[in-house]
Amino acid sequence: METKTIQFTAGRGPAECTWVVAKVLKTFIKNSSNAGISYVILHQEKGVENGTVQSVSLQLKGQNLTLFLKDWLGTIQWIGKSTFRKYHKRKNWFIGCFELKELKILEVFERDIEFQAIRSSGPGGQHVNKVSSAVRAKHIPTGVQVLVSESRSQHQNKKLAINRLKEQLANYNIQQLQENIQDEWENHLNLERGNPVQIFTGTDFKIQKKKKNYKSKRGQLKSDLRKELN
Repeated sequence: METKTIQFTAGRGPAECTWVVAKVLKTFIKNSSNAGISYVILHQEKGVENGTVQSVSLQLKGQNLTLFLKDWLGTIQWIGKSTFRKYHKRKNWFIGCFELKELKILEVFERDIEFQAIRSSGPGGQHVNKVSSAVRAKHIPTGVQVLVSESRSQHQNKKLAINRLKEQLANYNIQQLQENIQDEWENHLNLERGNPVQIFTGTDFKIQKKKKNYKSKRGQLKSDLRKELN
C-alpha cells in the first residue's frame, strides 16, 4: 500500500485556470476511485469565481499509486473557450499537478513516553490528597506533554494521558502537513506550460488521447540500417 500527497494548482493563471483545477479534481477523484485509490483532501483554496479552485492538496493511498500518477504529475492542459470571458481569444489553459514531499507521520508508543507522578492538590487541611495520583506525560521525540489529574487513580490518569497525547500528536501531524503545503507554494510560481501529461477539450471536459507517432522512429531505424550496410 503506497501513500502519496499531491497538489493541483492554477499557479498564477487567471480564473479560467482555477475552473480547470475544479474540473480536473472531479475527474481525478472519479478515476482514482475506479482504480481503488482512496483520498483525503488536506487543504483547498477556492478561486475568485464560484465553483473554482485555486489549489487543492490530497493525500492518496492505494496499490500501484506511482504507476497511476504517471498520467497526472506534470502540466495539464485544457483546450477550450473561456468560461468567464466570452470574446477572449485564448484557447489553451494550463494547470499543474505536483507531488509533495512525504512527511513521517508520528505515532504514539508507550516506550516513547516519559511519565511523572505528581501529587494532586486538595482544598487544604486533612482533606489534602497526599497520594501522587496526577500524571504528567511527555512524548520524548516531539516534546509534546500533557498533565492529567481528573481521576484519583494514577493508573486511570496514565491511560487518559496516553489518549490525550495521541490527540495532540494527531494535531501535530496535521500542522506539519499544512506547513509542508505552504512550503510548496513555489509550485504555483514554477508552472511549466509545455509537454502536458493530460489534455482535456471542450466544456464537456473530454480527455484527448495522445496519438503515437512512429514516423520519426522509423526514420531513425532506416538511417541506422543504412549505416550498418555501408
